[in-house]
Amino acid sequence: MASKILATLLALAAVSNAALVRKATCSDGRTTANAACCVLFPILDDIQEVLFDGGECGEEVHESLRLTFHDAIGFSPALTKQGKFGGGGADGSIITFDTIETPFHANGGIDDIVDAQKPFVAKHNISAGDFIQFAGAVGVSNCPGAPRLQFLFGRPAAKQASPDLLIPEPFDTVTKILARFGDAGFSPAEVVALLASHSVAAADHVDATIPGTPFDSTPGIFDSQFFIETQLRGTLFPGTGGNQGEVESPLRGEIRLQSDSDLARDSRTSCEWQSFVNNQSKLQNAFKAAMAKLAVLGQDTSKLVDCSDVIPVPKPLVGTPHLPAGLTHNDIEQACATAAFPTLPTDPGPVTSVPPVPSS
Repeated sequence: MASKILATLLALAAVSNAALVRKATCSDGRTTANAACCVLFPILDDIQEVLFDGGECGEEVHESLRLTFHDAIGFSPALTKQGKFGGGGADGSIITFDTIETPFHANGGIDDIVDAQKPFVAKHNISAGDFIQFAGAVGVSNCPGAPRLQFLFGRPAAKQASPDLLIPEPFDTVTKILARFGDAGFSPAEVVALLASHSVAAADHVDATIPGTPFDSTPGIFDSQFFIETQLRGTLFPGTGGNQGEVESPLRGEIRLQSDSDLARDSRTSCEWQSFVNNQSKLQNAFKAAMAKLAVLGQDTSKLVDCSDVIPVPKPLVGTPHLPAGLTHNDIEQACATAAFPTLPTDPGPVTSVPPVPSS
């Protein structure tokens, strides 16, 4: 008798689970867990073809990922509690109120990607907050080695502009950066995880004489080279020296932000920084979790729909962690006091020189 009851319960559970995983078939034949997500497939196709140049991990991906952060981090529970500001976060205010926010000093150069994304927002009748986070997640999926980011759908339109001075600057101290992120709800470890975005990034305006200068030697791949190369001793400037927020880098053609250099060497963050050097799985998981948190800052997630299955699955990692050609373990500036820097192979060949990221 007991076995029959158990069999019945298992059968009912199987039926229930089948109902839970049943997918909606969209008009184009693609499937998703929720029919409300079907409207995203035409947007996906459009931005992959037009904005991301056929699905490349290039300049527009870098800029779109930067935009996800600059829009979302304009969020301050401390100011809200004081009655000085309410709202902000991942709401698209940087597009909706672009004439106010893009002139902020920390948003230097971000008007280019804002101008590039605005027509898509209008064309597809999607909120700016949704589009910014969707484009960021789709763009990252074009980078081999990246995690498949979460995307929740249904952000309402922004009601007001974010105030100035909420976006950390590359010349800020580590203490100031951690405090700003802490106000927004991020731990020091999550700050380091978010900086994995610099693995697929380039700077256009830190040194305006050399636009498209990447932060590591593999800007088209989501890997740990950024964390390795930021730990190398800086010896040169890729362009002109004396730029605010820039310090010497180890390779020609590579730029290093002061904030990245300081976070890699500060006792509050250096060991977490080093932990990503030869642990791609940890890097992917930590970045995915931190980005999921960033992407819903200021939002009521109970009112959003999980459309993560619309985001393409990234290609696997290409290459392995290594020291750039011409450099050795002796060039590492050890900062973590509790663990030695991992032993890595050195690329063969002449000293590495990093080409700029080409514009679209």
